[in-house]
Amino acid sequence: MNAYILSIGAELLHGHITDTNATYLSQELDARGIELLHVIQVGDDRSRIRESVERALAESDIVICTGGIGPTEDDLTREGIADAVGETPEVNAELRAEVEAFFTKRGLTMPERNAKQAWLIPSAEALPNPVGTAPGWFVQTNGKVIVSMPGVPREMKRMWSEQAAPRIGAKLSGRSYSSVTLKTIGLGESALEDMI
Repeated sequence: MNAYILSIGAELLHGHITDTNATYLSQELDARGIELLHVIQVGDDRSRIRESVERALAESDIVICTGGIGPTEDDLTREGIADAVGETPEVNAELRAEVEAFFTKRGLTMPERNAKQAWLIPSAEALPNPVGTAPGWFVQTNGKVIVSMPGVPREMKRMWSEQAAPRIGAKLSGRSYSSVTLKTIGLGESALEDMI
């Protein structure tokens, strides 16, 4: 089984933040024996997100997206995924109630713009986000999986460990993975390669 990671957001391309999500997810995939084929950073552009998702689906079994699922105009990951799988997102009443409850618990009124965070497409299952307003998506399409999670690291890590990883793990049953780590000191790469 193999995977792509798509890190979405103009702030990544402009160098304003470091993509720690991709590093974390790379280690998580490796620990599960899932071969990571590519890590791609994509700006906040709907057609580029769609193209990146389509390419990733053509080449891998699992596509993991982080970022771009907030409520603002430039949060376009949901739209890009929906376009890539040919589905139309609609507001899910249950999800909308959960997003509204997040605001209500804090004595706030949900801005109408946040209703976008309650969108779902037919092939998507919502991934709860107990520490933020953006639920994720677990999409199953043509035997492949797309996971979409927030870009905020603490939200993404919790959603990954509690929601996405267990769902992916269920697809890995019957597989085993082993690795060997050799630690050396004082040898150059080429000399070590000859020895091995």
